[in-house]
Amino acid sequence: MNQLRDPVTDTDLDAYVDDQLDMARRIEVEAFLSARPEAAARVMSDLRMRDELRVALAGSKGMARPATADAARRLERGLARGRVLGALQRAAAVAVFVAAGWLANGLIGPISVTEVVASTHPPAYVEDAVRAHRTTLVREAMSSQPEAPGYNADEVRAATAIIMPSLPADWTVRDVQIYPSQFGPSVEMAVETKEMGLVSLFAIRPGTFDVVKPTVVPSGDVSSAYFQIGEVAYAVVARSDIQGIDLTAEALAKTLY
Repeated sequence: MNQLRDPVTDTDLDAYVDDQLDMARRIEVEAFLSARPEAAARVMSDLRMRDELRVALAGSKGMARPATADAARRLERGLARGRVLGALQRAAAVAVFVAAGWLANGLIGPISVTEVVASTHPPAYVEDAVRAHRTTLVREAMSSQPEAPGYNADEVRAATAIIMPSLPADWTVRDVQIYPSQFGPSVEMAVETKEMGLVSLFAIRPGTFDVVKPTVVPSGDVSSAYFQIGEVAYAVVARSDIQGIDLTAEALAKTLY
C-alpha cells in the first residue's frame, strides 16, 4: 500500500462526501477507509444521506411535495453548517491555546530561563563563609568557648595579607577567628549589629585576581552576599532579608576603595 501524503482528517472525509477532492486524494481517502470499518460506515451513512437529499431536491420540481423538498433543503444546509462549525471549533481550540500562551506571557513574563536559574554558582568560599557563620552560632551557645573580641585590623593584615573593610561605628566586634583554607588563612569576624543582629564578615584570598560587585546568595535560613576586590574576596552572612545583606555588602565594599 502506498503511504499517504498527509494524514486523513475529518475535513478530508467531509470533502470526500461533498465531491470536493481530486482523484489522487480520493484514492488516498478510500485506502484510509478500507482499513477502518467504523470510519467507512460513517462516511457511507453520510453518502446515503447526501444522495437521498439530492433525490428529494431533484424531485422537488415535479413529484416531491413542497414540504418534503423544503425539509430536504433545510437538512442539507444543516449538515453543511455542522461541518463548517466543526472546522470552526477546531480553529477556535487552536486560538484558545494561542491566547492562553500570550496571557501567560503577559502575566508571568516570557517563558525562558530566568536570571536566577541561568546564573553561575557562587564561589566556593561563600559556602565556607556560611559554614563559618554556623560555627560561630554554635560557639555562641557554648560557655566553654570564649570569644576573642580583641580586633586589630593591622595585625590581621600582617598575619594573613588580608585587608578588612572598615566597620560602621555602631557595630560591635564579638569574636574574630582565623580559619585554614586551601589558599591560606581566612578571617571570620562575628559582629553585633542593631539592624541585623549577629553578622559574620568572612574574608579570604581565593587565589585569583578579580573585581566582583556585591552579589546576594540566599542560603536557607541565612542570606549572604559576596564581593571581591583584587586578591581578597569577602562574604557577609546573617539571618537577615536579602535587601539588608545587599546594602550592607555594598557599604563595606566602598570602604576598601
